[in-house]
Amino acid sequence: MGKRVAVVLAGCGVYDGSEIHESSAVLVHLSREGAQAEVYAPDVDQMHVVDHVKGQPTQEKRNVLVESARIARGNIKDLAKLDVKGLDALIIPGGFGVAKNLSTWATQGKNCIISKEVEDVLKAFHAAKKPIGLCCISPVLAAKIFPGCELTVGHDTECEKWPYAKTAETMKELGCKHVNKHVTEIHVDVKNKLVTTSAFMCNAPIHEIYDGIGKMVKEVVRLA
Repeated sequence: MGKRVAVVLAGCGVYDGSEIHESSAVLVHLSREGAQAEVYAPDVDQMHVVDHVKGQPTQEKRNVLVESARIARGNIKDLAKLDVKGLDALIIPGGFGVAKNLSTWATQGKNCIISKEVEDVLKAFHAAKKPIGLCCISPVLAAKIFPGCELTVGHDTECEKWPYAKTAETMKELGCKHVNKHVTEIHVDVKNKLVTTSAFMCNAPIHEIYDGIGKMVKEVVRLA
């Protein structure tokens, strides 16, 4: 029997939900590792809806669970029903939905609030000493909840390749140790069983992002 891994989504689309390529990469790599993905999302309204052509918010309202179901091909459960006892690991892909729908990081940065459901799930896996994989912006969730943990969101010096490097500095202000890593690399916090990789925090070719996520998934499954 393969490992059962919870994958928590935050909507569908980079600017207001889960990053679709990252989410797909997680599911493909879990399949390759012989693991069974169980997809969850909170049954809440998105912070807002962004027109992905214009990059501008619209007046539309959308639900995070309903939108995430697009990525999960309909095979998804309400995050409120997640039971850590029957699961071996947790992975949360990136995308602005993590900072908008799972937390208030997008508007409040280090002073953000994590959604109670999401915080409870992260703390439950951590308390059970089960591995947690986070990529792109989602390591900020761990930075807020697990003081002193070790994480990577790529590099901490902003440049064309690393446009979101200030995130690393903000994580350090929360008392975390940020470890600079290339997009195809991962960092493992052995004590906290956290596996992180930068994904689209890096302005890199999509296959490199895919490969970095593959290493994260492989390590999460190994630790499970």
